[in-house]
Amino acid sequence: MPSVWLKIAPWCLLIASNVFMTFAWYGHLKNRATTMLVAIFTSWLIALPEYLLAVPANRLGHNVYTTAQLKTGQEAITLVVFTLFSVFYLGEAISWKTLVGFGFIFVGVAIVMFFK
Repeated sequence: MPSVWLKIAPWCLLIASNVFMTFAWYGHLKNRATTMLVAIFTSWLIALPEYLLAVPANRLGHNVYTTAQLKTGQEAITLVVFTLFSVFYLGEAISWKTLVGFGFIFVGVAIVMFFK
């Protein structure tokens, strides 16, 4: 039976990697005064730590979870991080339609993660 650490560590690492990736992909939208080239280069630099976290997360996680479970769990994390980022960093409201759509995705995640 895998240790609690092996069950939890991948998700902690994936949460951290998703924070970096969300900033890499969408952070430049808050400051449109920068050139596209600067935005691309800055995003690339922010994405590097994301890979430094995501690769070990998936290596560790694959000892306990299937690749499909890791991927769908990561997508759920992405939606939560993205929602928090949109509201608190970009100052955007999340519509009910977006929440319903995300809810359907979470149902899919639950099916993959918890039904064997």
